[in-house]
Amino acid sequence: MTKFNALPTPLVRALQNGGPDAHGQTPERTLSDGGGNPCRHCLQYIPKDAEMLILAHRPFPTQQPYAETGPIFLCADQCKKHQGDQTPEIFERSPDYLIKGYNHEDRIVYGTGVVISKEDMLSRAGDIFNDDRVAYIHIRSSRNNCYQARIDRA
Repeated sequence: MTKFNALPTPLVRALQNGGPDAHGQTPERTLSDGGGNPCRHCLQYIPKDAEMLILAHRPFPTQQPYAETGPIFLCADQCKKHQGDQTPEIFERSPDYLIKGYNHEDRIVYGTGVVISKEDMLSRAGDIFNDDRVAYIHIRSSRNNCYQARIDRA
C-alpha cells in the first residue's frame, strides 16, 4: 500500500512566514490564476485571486548531485496538510505524471522513472516499491518536471 505525502507543516509555516527558500530568497507573493497553481501542502489548487507563494524547493535533506531544485507554489495563508487515502485534487487535472524512486541515500534508483497516466500512477508506484532499494517515490509534472508530492509506503 502507498500514501501521498505533502510537504511538512513546519517547513511550510516557515515559508509562509517569510522564511528563505532553497536558494535563500524570500518567497514571491502573487495571486493565483485559479488554473494551475497546486499547493504542495494541502495538495489542492489555490483558488483564483487567492494569495500564493512561488519559491524554489529542494525536496531532499541535503545538497548533492541528485537533489533537484525547482519552483513550487504554496498557499500564502495557512492551510491544512493533506492527510488520508484520497487522491489529492492536484492529481485530477493532468493526464500523466513523472514518477521515480529514490533510495535511502536520496539517490535515483535507475530504471524506476516513468511517465505514467494518473489512473495507473499508484499501481505503478506499488510495483516500484517491490524493489527493496526504493525508499520513496517523487511525483513530478510530466510537462515541466516540477515537484508535486512524495509517495511513501503506507
